[in-house]
Amino acid sequence: MNLPIVFVHGIRVSGAMWAPHRDLLSPTPIRTPDLPGHGTRRGEPFTLAGAIRTVVDAIDEVGGRALVVGHSLGGYAAIAAAARHPHKVAGLVASGATTVPGRVLTSAFFLAHKALSRLRDGGDAVSRAQFRGLLPPAVAEPVIAAGIATEVIPSVLAQAARFDPLTDLASYPGPVWLVNGAHDHFRAGERRFVRVCWDGRLIVVPRAGHYLPMVRAAEFSRIVRDCAAVAAGPAPGVRSEEAS
Repeated sequence: MNLPIVFVHGIRVSGAMWAPHRDLLSPTPIRTPDLPGHGTRRGEPFTLAGAIRTVVDAIDEVGGRALVVGHSLGGYAAIAAAARHPHKVAGLVASGATTVPGRVLTSAFFLAHKALSRLRDGGDAVSRAQFRGLLPPAVAEPVIAAGIATEVIPSVLAQAARFDPLTDLASYPGPVWLVNGAHDHFRAGERRFVRVCWDGRLIVVPRAGHYLPMVRAAEFSRIVRDCAAVAAGPAPGVRSEEAS
């Protein structure tokens, strides 16, 4: 059987962002859970511990071991889960998650949240227009229908301020793929990130941005399929510097 895959979504959206990948990677067993405070779990407080539990529960649903693929916030949650449960994570793919959360990054999100929250609808109309302008309809409409959780931003940022992804990556012994669009604003620390991995690879996709997994789903699925094939084999157990 193909190695199962757990996909972890980014901030404000939900597991619905991965809808195209279910068909593209069929018949691989796939889970696309909603993190606390998102999608079907809107209203729940977001915590890193809760996000890790969500990832682990999804892995257990597909047999107890899987390739974990995360985008943006989901990438950081996937890194944290891999560090704490390495025996369950056969391999790790993190996209758009190679910047250490800091004051500049969190301030930008806080300002965006403040501006959206002042609107009568909490920024829903603006957010819907943003996603329809950036994403293909086959992705944008499921994402919008599942809800855009702008209200969760403050609790996510509060947790992110205490998260050290570099230390977590350095403690995970399995294969790691850091996959970024060339124009992704979250790729600033990608070389530091890949250097701390025991078995790390960096893939930079030309002419792509932060929403690579949603805008170029077929290309991203091909990368994930290749990663799953490697992760299904024996773990190399040797630290590497960088591959692209």
